[in-house]
Amino acid sequence: MIRPPEYLVLSNGVFVTARVAAYLLRYAELERYRISHRGEDPEVDSTLVALTVAALEWRSSATGTKDAARPELDRSSEWLGTRAAATQLGVTDSAIRKAIRERRLKAEKIGSVYRINREQLAHFKQNRSANN
Repeated sequence: MIRPPEYLVLSNGVFVTARVAAYLLRYAELERYRISHRGEDPEVDSTLVALTVAALEWRSSATGTKDAARPELDRSSEWLGTRAAATQLGVTDSAIRKAIRERRLKAEKIGSVYRINREQLAHFKQNRSANN
């Protein structure tokens, strides 16, 4: 379920789900920021560490590993083709390709085939269940 922004604002902060924490660490490069600015502000340090811990817990449950999948790693273990992704979600290969075309599912095109990162598939799956 996607919550409206008002629901996520608390009296003294903002609620961030573990999945969103994982997304922010990976795509907003908060991990790099946390490391390069460590010690500048203790409250920021604590918050970024909390986001990192939450992200690692989510990643571990969603992908089976605390390591974020990276393109340079062995594609057979970190990446899926459209058929394998479709099988995991219980949809057709064409439904996965449509989601990629509509930019609802991130994928990398290698030659003429799409490769889907397991973590991205977990994000997509979570979004699908939230929207249903």
